[in-house]
Amino acid sequence: MTTQTLARSETRTITYGIIGCGMMGQEHLRNIALLDNTAVGAIFEPDAEMRAHARQFAPNAQFVDSIEALLDVAEIDCLLIASPNFRHVEQLQQIAGTRPLPVLVEKPLFTDPDHAAAIDAFAESYPAPVWVAMEYRYMPPVAKLLEEAEAATGGVKMLTIREHRFPFLEKVGDWNRFNRYTGGTFVEKCCHFFDLMRLTLKSDPVRVMAMGGQAANHLEETYAGETPDIFDHGYVMVEFESGVRAMLELCMFAEGSRYQEEISAVGPTGKIEALVPGPGRFWPAHLGAAPVPQVIVSPREPKGPEVREIPVDPTILEAGDHNGSTFYQHRGFLELVRGEREVPEVSLLDGKWAVLMGLAAQRSMTEGRAVDLRELAGDA
Repeated sequence: MTTQTLARSETRTITYGIIGCGMMGQEHLRNIALLDNTAVGAIFEPDAEMRAHARQFAPNAQFVDSIEALLDVAEIDCLLIASPNFRHVEQLQQIAGTRPLPVLVEKPLFTDPDHAAAIDAFAESYPAPVWVAMEYRYMPPVAKLLEEAEAATGGVKMLTIREHRFPFLEKVGDWNRFNRYTGGTFVEKCCHFFDLMRLTLKSDPVRVMAMGGQAANHLEETYAGETPDIFDHGYVMVEFESGVRAMLELCMFAEGSRYQEEISAVGPTGKIEALVPGPGRFWPAHLGAAPVPQVIVSPREPKGPEVREIPVDPTILEAGDHNGSTFYQHRGFLELVRGEREVPEVSLLDGKWAVLMGLAAQRSMTEGRAVDLRELAGDA
């Protein structure tokens, strides 16, 4: 499969401005390169090593020393924010006050409950579309589950998401080792899953009860004399306005698993599951080919699970660590920038709810109680 066939050809080149080119920013660059008639016009990345890596994927981009300088580059049509979590709100506000453009902003949208009001104010006044980067929606087996869940289950009544994976990777300045920068593991890592819960159940959460902690990872590490405080495992129960309940199980010291994500939706007529392997680059070569994603539909009557493999094009798969989802997400965002769709598929409100659910889980774990979302959501 050639890159020319990966996306529909367009006559006008769309030029991106990039804020942040660490590990995730570089994945975005690789996927933008797979889309026809796109270019990266300017990059703001303060770290010299990350700039050097980014040049490999965007050799014609102009590297600038500030967001102001990036916004001064006239040919830019849209922006990608892939900076550390705690920078997102201030950067969105800076863009709003300087040159509002369509934005794809990485998750989590914010990291502190006090930022929710700032996001509300931003959403009310920002004149261009903003798409929150919830890549997990676009993993092909997850997308298939979302598409077929209603028919396969007769209406989802129970939803379970399990992620058994590797520990947090190293990032620039080790910012992802501390709650004050990430929002906490269940914001940083798990906002994806809370977004999937709302999307699957078509309902908003009302109460969260969770238990978790730090059992195995980063305990022997120190940074400027501090030991990381991020959690590495936990269980989260969420009750929704519809009365349906969902559960998340996270373990970040389980990279020996065959599948990284396992999602199960069950209803009165059956069950549907999505099984998603982790990044192919982590799969041991001596075990042969990496697992292929699967969707399994298990009706109650007649009994008999149907197992379907959901392969991902190798070119897309090699462009990132998220089972091809970053490419499909970018294809949708590009359609938004080109005016081929009217609204973002993942809204600021979606991004806000996902963070609030993660913050509620963190609070429940640390305070040992159920958390009512009204404590955090305000008028959301």
